This record gives sequence, structure tokens and C-alpha cells, in this order.
Amino acid sequence: MMELSTVVATVESGEQDTVLKVLQIYNQEKSQCFTFDDEEREERKKMAQLLIEFLERELQPSCQVTCLESIRILSRDKYCLDPFTTKEGLKTLSRHAGIDYSEEVIREVPDLDVILESLKCLCNIVFSSPRAQELTAEARLVVGLAKRIKLYNERSLPHEVKFFDLRLLFLLTALRVDIRQQLAQELRGISLMTDTLELTLGVKWMDPYEVATEEGLLPPLPRQETERAMEILKVLFNITFDSSKREVDEEDAALYRHLGALLRHCLMISADGEDRTEEFHSHTVNLLGNLPLKCLDVLLTPKVRPGSLEYMGVNMDAVSILLDFLERRLDRGHKLKESLTPVLNLLTESARVHRQTRKFLKAKVLPPLRDVRNRPEVGNSLRNKLVRLMTHIDTDVKHCAAEFLFVLCKESVSRFVKYTGYGNAAGLLAARGLMAGGREEGEYSEDEDTDTEEYKEAKPNINPVTGRVEEKLPNPMEGMTEEQKEYEAMKLVNMFDKLSREQVIQPMGITPSGNLAPMENAIHDMADERSSSDSDLGLD
Repeated sequence: MMELSTVVATVESGEQDTVLKVLQIYNQEKSQCFTFDDEEREERKKMAQLLIEFLERELQPSCQVTCLESIRILSRDKYCLDPFTTKEGLKTLSRHAGIDYSEEVIREVPDLDVILESLKCLCNIVFSSPRAQELTAEARLVVGLAKRIKLYNERSLPHEVKFFDLRLLFLLTALRVDIRQQLAQELRGISLMTDTLELTLGVKWMDPYEVATEEGLLPPLPRQETERAMEILKVLFNITFDSSKREVDEEDAALYRHLGALLRHCLMISADGEDRTEEFHSHTVNLLGNLPLKCLDVLLTPKVRPGSLEYMGVNMDAVSILLDFLERRLDRGHKLKESLTPVLNLLTESARVHRQTRKFLKAKVLPPLRDVRNRPEVGNSLRNKLVRLMTHIDTDVKHCAAEFLFVLCKESVSRFVKYTGYGNAAGLLAARGLMAGGREEGEYSEDEDTDTEEYKEAKPNINPVTGRVEEKLPNPMEGMTEEQKEYEAMKLVNMFDKLSREQVIQPMGITPSGNLAPMENAIHDMADERSSSDSDLGLD
């Protein structure tokens, strides 16, 4: 193995042919090296500095590529990034990547292999160095990237160059809020990236918001197009992060609907292999969750055609795919917060704003109750799996699951308790101030929940806390005298009192507004409520 000091000495000598040979050997030996020896750190820093300076010379493209390969290997070591994270160092790399548009005269576009290696170097450096992130923002590198991406339709660039363009853009928008805003606003990034996604997917349009599809199954998206599409989806996610929370005008709404129609198409197609399809759909779902709520109607826009899933006269193909996606994620049970909350939130908001979507999901997730012998969380139905999540250790996961089921129940407390049991529902009801019952204000139709004969028959015997029919237990006070009952009751009161005074537990009550509060506060509020209602009635 070649000594690092020999490589450094050769680069320092500066003779192009000799440097090329030595670097080629170094690159071959270190191509799979991702951990570095601390003892050689200073030598590596020196080599990094020499390589950046060497790159400034007039070199043959093959020599530039070899030099950049060495820089890429060194850029994996986060302790040796200083020579690369200067204005001059980053300018050199961005110029070789063909994205430095700060000069008045744009230099001739470098060799494609040189562009590719430079992009890989920039990705490593930007990912590992906050200083590099700051300097790329100042140098407006995103402008150069956006200009090249805009030309994808006219220029025939290889897949790898496009991929690393998009990967670098993703890193910049993920790591810098100012670059995110610059791309979204100044560079009209949502429109640019939507057009790039459309080009990558190779779609044709049937209607303004419906992608044309051939009869039968759509072919899988090829591997390279899938890789680029996923990077585009990630960039779009970064720059639309706050879109769902703000009002949009008609022009923006049309743009988001156009994007939404493309995302629906992404859900309808598969990628190369199951795992890749799952990842592709995951990025699609994440981005759909960022769209303004009123633009989600494009999921239901396509006409009902032979072979499509119809419900209440509406095409439910996309909603059905989202539900299948949710169930697969539930069954996998891995990283539930990251994998479940986006699709749960998306389905919840879609159900909240579209009556047909809610009724379709209700029919699938909460069909009329027949099994009243088992607890709602026991079993393998989608309802059982979601109710189990309502007591999950992660607050976000249990809140999302409860919110989804609550919306499917039209935010009616009695209906929610019927399907989940009061014990499982208590967390959401307490957070909403609905412990005393009632319903949230929401725009829901007045149709009634339909009960099965089995449910009607068992209803009087269902324990509302557990949500199932309980076996009748023997009365523990049977055979006791009144004095014995009173003694046991006082014993229980004293035990609670002791636990309360020692602050082991805190007795809680429900206030008139339906919120949980310490018992003394709840009693006080009840008394105030009663006295005010008495005075309203003119009672003394």
C-alpha cells in the first residue's frame, strides 16, 4: 500500500503525469475507505489543500476527474474538510460542477465526468460541514443548479449528473432555511420541480388534473427514473413544508392541484421491486401531506372507469392505495412515528374535508360492529390495530391514530367510545375537553350510525370502558350488613385520602366544560356553574 506521505510529496512536486499515476493508485486503494486514521489527519489536510490548488491548473479532463475522485475520498473525513470549505475551494468545485454562475462570462461547460465527480464532492462537503452550507448559500449555488435543472428538457444529460444535481439540491434545501425560501419564492421552485417531476415520469394528460393511462396495469417506473423522482419529491417536500398551513390564491391552488394530480399518478404506479415501490410511495405520501387541504380533491378527480374502485359515484383508487399503504406500515411495526404519522394525518385531513372519502374509510376501518365479546384492541382487523395504537408510548403516534378514528366517527364522543372503548378514548377526550360527552364542531352530515342486530342485542351489557360485553361478576358486598358496607366504604375513602395527601395520586374530576381538573377545582367549578344557572332562573 502506498504511503500517504509519498502521495503528498508527489502532488506537491506538481508534475501532471506523475501526479495522475500516483492519485490513480491512491484512489484504487481507498475507493471503499470510509474511516480514517487519526495519526495521518494533518497529512490528509495538507493533501486536500494541494489537490484544490492543483485543480486550479489547466489540466486534461482525465486528470481533473482523478483529482476530484481523490477529493471525494478525502471529503468523507469530516475532520479534513477545512481546505474545501473556503470561498475559493467551493468556487473551484462549483465551477467544475458547471453550477457557478457568479461570473459575468460563463466558462465552457466542463466534461460530464468532471461535472459528476464535482457534484459528488459537493454533496459530501455540504452534508458534513455547516460552514460549507453557509458559503453555498452566500455563493447562490442554488441559482446555478436551478438553471441547469430548467434545461433538462433541452439538454441530454446522463442520469447520474441529473441525480446528483437533485441530491445536492435536496441537501441544500434540507439544511438551509434561506436556500429553501430562495428556491420556493425567487426561483419559483415548486413550478420548476413539478415540471421536472412531470418530465421524469413521462406522463401525458387526459384532463387538467388527470394523467392519461393506458388500459390495464401501468408498467413500473424504471430504476433510474424512480431514483430521480424520489430526489425531486424530497426537494418538493422541503420547499412546501408550510403550504398546508397557509391560505393559497387561485394561481397557487392550480399549481398545487397539478402537483397533486402527479402525486396521485405516483401512488398508482409501482417502481422496480417491492421495497423501492414502498420507498417511492412513502415520499409521495409525505409530500401529499404538505399540499393545501383544498387541493387534495384531485385525489378524487379522475372519472370512474372500468376496473376502478367506485364509491358513492367517486373514484376511490387513490384512497384505497393509501389505506393499503397504512395497513402495510402497521403490520411492519417499525419506526411507527416516521412511517405512520404522515399517512394517518393525510387520511384524517382528507376524511375531514371530503364526505365521500370519510364514508369510504369508515366502511373499511369501522364497519358496523358485530364482535362485542372481545376488547376493541384485540384482533387483526384494521380497527383493532388502530385502537392498539391509541395507547402507544409515543404521544404523536397515539394522537394521530385517535384523531383518525375520531374523524371517522364524525367527532361524536358516543360513537367514538362505541368503537374504541372509553378507556382507549380517554386520552383524546381529555385533550379535547370532551370527557363529559358531546361532539366537536365539524361540518358533518346528520346521517345516523347503523347498528347491527348483534350490537343492539348486546348493547345493555357492554362495559363502556372496555368496549365489550363483560361476564357478570359476583357482588362483593353480597351477604354484608349495612354497617359492614359502611365500614368497607370508609376504609376505601381513607385509603384514597392517604394516597392523595402523600401525593401518590391526585383525584380528578370533570369540569362543566368537559375538561379534567383536580377534584377540588372541579367541585368549585360545578358549584359556580350551578349558582350562575340558579341566578339566571331567578332563584333565591
